[in-house]
Amino acid sequence: MNKIVNSAKEAVAGIFDGATVMISGFGEAGSPVELIHALVDQGAKDLTVVSNNAGSGHVGLAALIENRQVKKILCSFPRTAISVVFPELYRAGEIELELVPQGTLAERIRAGGAGVPAFYTPATVNTPLAEGKEIREFNGRQYVMEEAIQADFALVKCAAADKYGNLIYNKTARNFGPVMCIAAKTTIVQAKQVVELGTIDPEHVVTPGIFVHRVVEISNPADESKLVAENVKYHGIRQ
Repeated sequence: MNKIVNSAKEAVAGIFDGATVMISGFGEAGSPVELIHALVDQGAKDLTVVSNNAGSGHVGLAALIENRQVKKILCSFPRTAISVVFPELYRAGEIELELVPQGTLAERIRAGGAGVPAFYTPATVNTPLAEGKEIREFNGRQYVMEEAIQADFALVKCAAADKYGNLIYNKTARNFGPVMCIAAKTTIVQAKQVVELGTIDPEHVVTPGIFVHRVVEISNPADESKLVAENVKYHGIRQ
């Protein structure tokens, strides 16, 4: 029952070439930077990544992409004002993109965790994102069928965890974490704090430990916004 591991390196052990990996984060909020960089060091390649965006600057997810470990990404915001890595590789044909509206992305992941194979949404009707997909009409309105997403691994950041893997999050940093935890075969979590059993009120648990497999405590996680800002200044990226 004890899910605690000793290091980020140990936490990402076993992520294999060709795996599908979900990575939490809304911009830098909730991004498991240390786990991502441990995965960079670990070297698994040909990954399919599911994330809200495609990284900023040259840190976190951007570093994983820059190291040519990602063959495809499913995301809502592949480019931001300070994205440099993904746009260059995409234009060069070195990485695939599946663009998914943000609400649809969240629901596809949630459906994967709930065992729902597909659902209908009006979000992309009459757009290029609906091409090749089943379209049905309900009550006089058209809907596009979207398939659920499941993953081999999820990398998630939380505010606190206990040794059983019960998790709580910090405000916006919660974002995609809870749904990714339930949609992955193996959920790997970096927690800012590992607390004693009973410290977290059961009524406040967001992700129950049954969905979590490994937890590593990283008490002083990198401030990705500062790291990105430093990269912006160093590389002369226009904000």
